[in-house]
Amino acid sequence: MTVTSEAPARSAKKKFAYSCDDIKRMLPHRWPMLMIDRAYDVVPGVSGRGVKSVSVNEPFFAGHYPDHSIMPGVMIVEAMAQLVAVVYVAEMIESPEPLGDADPSASVGYLGSISSMKFSRLVVPGDQLTLDAKLGQRLGGLRQVSVRASVGNELAAAGSLIVTTGRKG
Repeated sequence: MTVTSEAPARSAKKKFAYSCDDIKRMLPHRWPMLMIDRAYDVVPGVSGRGVKSVSVNEPFFAGHYPDHSIMPGVMIVEAMAQLVAVVYVAEMIESPEPLGDADPSASVGYLGSISSMKFSRLVVPGDQLTLDAKLGQRLGGLRQVSVRASVGNELAAAGSLIVTTGRKG
């Protein structure tokens, strides 16, 4: 993982970057459901950016418009939700208090709600999705989040999610 600092005039919050191997330690997801390749500009518990490189080899392309490969919207939402989980888990692992033997991926909660999600561009093999997540207010065991996904300068999807802040049996 890489650490950078914002300019002193803005804030003293550190930003972190996480490789795909770091993300596998942070999330319980595995292929074919691990949807993000890296995360960067992560301010733990606050916000972050991520990347999903879309490959023609993704298993969903075999059945989702096989003659015109389009990434399903639910998979774009899943990629955004996984970035949210990275931002959330980063707060735990970057804390000055040690985790001990605790598995940070065990704290990843669930997607509770999708609101006002708008899809404005098709995502196809060869595209690179840039993901953005900003965590909002806590609502008990829930957290409101603003998310967006872009390809280059074009917005592909944007909306709000509510995620749980932990797992229940």
